[in-house]
Amino acid sequence: MPIDEMHLIGRRSGFAVIGGALCALFACALLHAQSFPGKPIRLIVPSAPGGGIDYTGRVIGLKLADQLGQSVVIDNRAGASGMTGADTVAKAPADGYTLLVASTSLAVMPSIYRRVPFDIVKDFSAVGLVARSRNLLVVHPGVPVRSVRELIAYGKAHPLMFSSSGSGRTSHLAGERFKQLTGLPLTHVPYRGTGPAIGAVIAGEVQLIFGTIPSVLPHVRGGRLRALGIASLKRSAAVPDVPTIAEAGVPGFEADSWYGIVGPARMPPPVVKTLNDAINRTLALPETRERFETDGSEPEGGSADAFHRLIAAEVEHWAQVVKAAGLRPE
Repeated sequence: MPIDEMHLIGRRSGFAVIGGALCALFACALLHAQSFPGKPIRLIVPSAPGGGIDYTGRVIGLKLADQLGQSVVIDNRAGASGMTGADTVAKAPADGYTLLVASTSLAVMPSIYRRVPFDIVKDFSAVGLVARSRNLLVVHPGVPVRSVRELIAYGKAHPLMFSSSGSGRTSHLAGERFKQLTGLPLTHVPYRGTGPAIGAVIAGEVQLIFGTIPSVLPHVRGGRLRALGIASLKRSAAVPDVPTIAEAGVPGFEADSWYGIVGPARMPPPVVKTLNDAINRTLALPETRERFETDGSEPEGGSADAFHRLIAAEVEHWAQVVKAAGLRPE
């Protein structure tokens, strides 16, 4: 047999082997997707119980279980300002059974920390955007102010401390931005999670916090905290009488939060679609929308691709905010 003909046969055989392998992989992925989910799903919340990210995880997790026909187990993994929980998911098998409740903080990490053990955009599969939440500036009732303007005047004569759910979290950057625009000498005190950070204000350990509406509104209604302003460019239907911070004397101030679900990189597209469809069906339920809206969040939804683009854009946006605030990576 001529050498050229032997090479041609060899190439054809190689292509057949590669094609067969690809078909086998596709068949396995399709079979996995058709049987997914076949066991409980672990939904990791990268913070302590309490706070907006935990609240979102529990609301969406309960309804996702109904949509998927499998239990969704909430696993709180606090630590390193959310990196511990996120890293757990980044290193998990890409089979759809380990997911993360991601938030704005995930997009901030590359700008705040020198060493992040994962790439925010490349090491996660975006699954779906769940909700957006506005942040509310609240103070301990013992602070003798009832407006943002009064707080600014009071803060120039009295040292004030603000808590956050951890360095680099939205509650931290909102405080730094407020500090930058008002010139107040605020001292940042980070805590391990939103619940402890809010508890510190209630206990009087610090004077104020920029907390998500779902996490602080119950305490405002109970008289344990006093609301001064919304960290958004428009008011919230949950607290319509509270002005925006921009209205109240700090033009252009804005620091909203978003929440969504991501999984490890390279999750099978059919699995991502199954999860994304379930999230969108869940968010379309009247009871789900009402629960989010009552507590000051805005249900979102949409495609996994759109959520991926949002995450990439947010990484760039917050890098600019951190640079403008003069914060150095830790």
